[in-house]
Amino acid sequence: MLKLGRLILNAPFFQASLSGYSDYAMRRLAIDFGAPLTFAGVILAKSAAHPKVIKKPEFQPHKDEHPVGAQLLGNEPEIMVKAAQAVTNIGYDVLDLNFACPAPKVLRRCRGGYMMQEPQKVMDIYRKVRQVVSCPLLMKLRIGFDDTAQSRDNFWEIASQACSENVDALVVHGRTTLQKFRGQADWQILAELKRQFPKTTIIGSGDLFDAETIAQRLKTAGLDGVAIARGAIGNPWIFRNLRAVLQGKPLPPPPSLTEQGEVILKHYELICQLYAAAKTIRYFRKFLVNYCKLHPERRKVQKALLAVRKQDELVPAIKQWYGLG
Repeated sequence: MLKLGRLILNAPFFQASLSGYSDYAMRRLAIDFGAPLTFAGVILAKSAAHPKVIKKPEFQPHKDEHPVGAQLLGNEPEIMVKAAQAVTNIGYDVLDLNFACPAPKVLRRCRGGYMMQEPQKVMDIYRKVRQVVSCPLLMKLRIGFDDTAQSRDNFWEIASQACSENVDALVVHGRTTLQKFRGQADWQILAELKRQFPKTTIIGSGDLFDAETIAQRLKTAGLDGVAIARGAIGNPWIFRNLRAVLQGKPLPPPPSLTEQGEVILKHYELICQLYAAAKTIRYFRKFLVNYCKLHPERRKVQKALLAVRKQDELVPAIKQWYGLG
């Protein structure tokens, strides 16, 4: 169980927001494999606040995927408020405020993880958004902007204020902003955060790539849940596996080549329903790279599938490499 405000999930994990990845196709597969909640890709607040932009199909939640969350990226309180109202009005069930993204283009615009340097502005955004939405409201943080003492103090100031003002959950990645994804995530700080604020839902993030490791992290850190991000790319089985491990069941066997191929084809079929034909192969390659990791001839199949340039050639190539006839 995982409590996010008034929303109660039947498992202590969910699929995190992944910019450029977690569209409806990825979310649908995650749900099919046991994710109790998924998040759409990061939405720029300025886009969400624009009435014509937010009506575009790529921003709309689908009827068969609730509960589904939206994550907003921005640094202007008034625009974040308008964006929050817009995404909840079109049907998103959970809202997450992103103060963690380490992408250089985001930092250059003083958004995302850059905001870890501005505790009062972070809290100003949180308070103003909280006033206008009734859905569960989460905050995504890093453990600081950099490794300085001031940066760590800023993290604890944000966390302390948010917890005292009843944030529905803190989702914390155990690296600093400037670390990006280098080194290892610091789960000891996440454990300390939970010890200091036992009444707040604390969700950990960082280096979650297999079910057994995730279950161990949950146990040793004492957290309420985890947000699975990169570990779910091309690997929806991670949700099925984690459910089994947390229920004390044996870890399911790895998916057969046939099952892998069927899931890859389903994912690509969903992609084709979402995007123009000219975009599908180029867009799907980043998923194929990760799907191929489970194939016993990883390098060969990856090279072959990434070499495909025409839409009508990709499906036969997948069928050939995964024994689907």
